[in-house]
Amino acid sequence: MSLLARLAPHLPYVRRYARALTGDQSTGDHYVRVALEALAAGERTLADNMTPRVALYHVFHAIWCTSGAQLEAPLDDDSGVDDATRRLMRIAPRSRQAFLLTALEGFTPTEAAQILGADFAEVEKLIAEAQAEIDAELATEVLIIEDEPVIAADIEALVTELGHTVVDIAATRTEAVDAVARKTPGLVLADIQLADGSSGIDAVKDILQRYDVPVIFITAFPERLLTGERPEPTFLITKPFQPETVKAAIGQALFFHPRKASKQAA
Repeated sequence: MSLLARLAPHLPYVRRYARALTGDQSTGDHYVRVALEALAAGERTLADNMTPRVALYHVFHAIWCTSGAQLEAPLDDDSGVDDATRRLMRIAPRSRQAFLLTALEGFTPTEAAQILGADFAEVEKLIAEAQAEIDAELATEVLIIEDEPVIAADIEALVTELGHTVVDIAATRTEAVDAVARKTPGLVLADIQLADGSSGIDAVKDILQRYDVPVIFITAFPERLLTGERPEPTFLITKPFQPETVKAAIGQALFFHPRKASKQAA
């Protein structure tokens, strides 16, 4: 089996991870591309003692840790730095990596240890440190766009458990737009296939035309968003989801997103 065939199923997800890790789609994609070029040129190889997915992330980390050092440089003068970068700098790089690998990407702590070249105990400590930092973030108000009542209730419970407030639950594009008109949320959690045949993607586009808020898509159809043909969501969770994955994505979305005023004011 060719290298491309072995890695193709995992590329959308390592790109998602890279975007979450760096806080920027183009930056994340750059490091994924460099890792793939290194593999194609034989400068890096997939470890035989790892699964292809674990080995791919391991190579990505080797590239990112050596060439992405500028992201971790201390900010002597942060006057021109946005809120997302400031928040990113507050969590130590290794803690952020371990947290994202397990909570967002679904790796076990053992697999995360292989990727990071660490031991199990260190990974668990890193995860706990990152979680503590993220939990310290201010609570916000959340809009849920989901047409399945049971799933919506599950998501609402998770959001509330984290200390946030659900301001509305919308089952259609129209309901979502109306909900935002009544109360601007600090975070949107959206499905993409809604009750009346409308699209959660279109609902989010409508919202983002007027408001700059972080969005997490929770969907059974991730392939509709991970196409590489348009700007893609940094935070995308596949149904059926794990509660810890949703919690991690919420923390990271709020952590990375700069707090800005409504676009209506522009």
